[in-house]
Amino acid sequence: MDAGYILIIIVGLISMGVQFMFRNRFKKYSQTPLASGMSGAEVAQRMLNDNGIGGVKIMSVGGQLTDHYNPSDKTVNLSEAVFHGRNAAAVAVAAHECGHAIQDAKAYAFLGFRSAMVPVLNITNRFTPFLLMIGIGLLFFANIPYVLALGVLALAVSTLFSFITLPVEFDASRRALKWIKEENIVNPQEYSMAKGALSWAAMTYVVAALSSLATLLYYASMLLGRRD
Repeated sequence: MDAGYILIIIVGLISMGVQFMFRNRFKKYSQTPLASGMSGAEVAQRMLNDNGIGGVKIMSVGGQLTDHYNPSDKTVNLSEAVFHGRNAAAVAVAAHECGHAIQDAKAYAFLGFRSAMVPVLNITNRFTPFLLMIGIGLLFFANIPYVLALGVLALAVSTLFSFITLPVEFDASRRALKWIKEENIVNPQEYSMAKGALSWAAMTYVVAALSSLATLLYYASMLLGRRD
């Protein structure tokens, strides 16, 4: 258990570092105006049009880095900085979110699987902390492992979701970078910045998945070790 706890701390520190680098790069790439002068919203609309995607609404939402695609109501939601931004970072994020819309239109399997897991995940995430807290108490004071086992199972669902998210995010970035390059939305220097922004964004999902796995292994080892 001590080794598992140390692993969680290490992954947590790495996650903090990656988040810092991502925000730092996003801020840096946001300071250079795009040569074409296109905004994130304009890029998003053109990407959807070029791929024959209709019925998808592009919306501006509050907050920072709150950009996402919602398959339930077919909306590309861009933070204000991305929606109005005319820089490489805004273009990269806007195109990435449209990549998810294209995945949805083309019935990309991993996106469908992830979307199907969301209702289950909403339920498990609501009860996981209580199951773990109560389960640990029952395991150590009454030697009853079943509640903690349910908590571990809930963590397994969350971990699976985190790893299913990886191909979804990587594929959306691949589609985005391919399109902005082929359509000359950006020049070579801007393309490099867009690629850098999406690469660091992808790393945040990688460390999130590893963090979820480390947490799962920690509680699983606690459960199995106590039962032995």
